[in-house]
Amino acid sequence: MTKLIAVIFDFDDTLAPDSTNGFLKSRGVDTAEFWRTVGERIASGWDPVPAYLYEMILVSNSGSAGPFTKELFAAWGRELPLYNGVTSIFERLRKHTSQLASDIRLEFYCVSSGIGDIIRASKIARQFTNIWSCDFHYDADGRIVFPRNIISFTDKTRYIFQVSKGFTGEDFNADPFIANSKITGGYRIPFERMIFVGDGMTDVPCFSLVMKYGGIALGVYDRNKEAKWSRAWDFIETGRVVNIGSADYGKKSDLSNSLFMAVNAIAERK
Repeated sequence: MTKLIAVIFDFDDTLAPDSTNGFLKSRGVDTAEFWRTVGERIASGWDPVPAYLYEMILVSNSGSAGPFTKELFAAWGRELPLYNGVTSIFERLRKHTSQLASDIRLEFYCVSSGIGDIIRASKIARQFTNIWSCDFHYDADGRIVFPRNIISFTDKTRYIFQVSKGFTGEDFNADPFIANSKITGGYRIPFERMIFVGDGMTDVPCFSLVMKYGGIALGVYDRNKEAKWSRAWDFIETGRVVNIGSADYGKKSDLSNSLFMAVNAIAERK
């Protein structure tokens, strides 16, 4: 019987520099002002994710940099820079796993608070069995008008349960309650056979869930952003992750080695 291992990635600041920020810059938006306004909204009680999605709609409607459309998101996604080694890490992990044992197989998933139409157009989108993300509803002219899906903090854990229960693929995307369904016959991918890789506070619920039930959580930080790597160390001190590494997936990098060792550790479990 095939032993499945799920490697679940956040996207922004985990596999690529913040894709939303990059998109806004590509449209000539003053990103410092954009995030300052978002921060003010958060300080008044907004959830961070709808706060930034709402601000995107306002900017899109202002005419100065918009309108923002699905086509523009996809065009940016195709150009999106990725961290070193990201385009090859999936195949390297698959090859490594196949050499460990013939009955072990990896599946890759992405759970992100970023914009799905950017992520799904990226060079690595085809590597994922499923991508769950924030999405917009578009009007007849293709312009963003309202958030259609919002994924924030504990929302992310919903999709971890879907991976575990086997509710993945397009057939399940239209059922918002499928993660709550009771299953019989055991989990398709138990939590102890999961690796979750993320960078920030929105990933903490997933870190905690996966670690609590025997899986492995890895933290990622951008070595060029002091606030990011200092926060990443907090994840180690509080037991949220088992290891951290800078956002470099190249051969023999610390993060790449951690991923390979995590796969080895799970593969060796009885």
